Amino acid sequence: MKKENENVDQLFKKFENQWDVEEMNPDHQLDFLNKLNKKKKPKKNYYAVWGIAASIVLLLGISVFYNNNQKPKEFKFASNETKRTDSIFNILIDNELVKLKEKSSPENEQIINDALKQMKVFDADYQKIINELQKNGENKQIIYAMISNLQTRISFLQTVLQRIEENENLKNTTHEKTL
Repeated sequence: MKKENENVDQLFKKFENQWDVEEMNPDHQLDFLNKLNKKKKPKKNYYAVWGIAASIVLLLGISVFYNNNQKPKEFKFASNETKRTDSIFNILIDNELVKLKEKSSPENEQIINDALKQMKVFDADYQKIINELQKNGENKQIIYAMISNLQTRISFLQTVLQRIEENENLKNTTHEKTL
């Protein structure tokens, strides 16, 4: 034990001139108590503000995305005849789509979903034709391709509707026979 005390004494002697022995300011205790008693201002939480801002940015992004995917309603570069043809066909297509969506049921869900996927393919092809029309102007080949696409879409929707009706009729007749 004596040896340990000697080691500690030697250690203190070794660092004797390096100790911080400066006395504290006499007002130190008052300064400390003042700081301790001082009421801290509560930090403002900006989470709500950031959340609202993020929601607005997200909604704007979604609206821009969906607006860019829609085809232009009017062709400023096309003749009146082309505009009229496009308008008439699109009205017919929209009517067929409404009929298709009215037939929605659990039994027809797969057929309708497949038909809508195919319509997206037709829409993409149509958009390419419109871009070509805008770039190169009207010519017989482009107008023919546009009309052909529109006719294909209408006949496709009519065929899908016909198949759905056939399935419903078949289902009804099999139920009648089992009764």
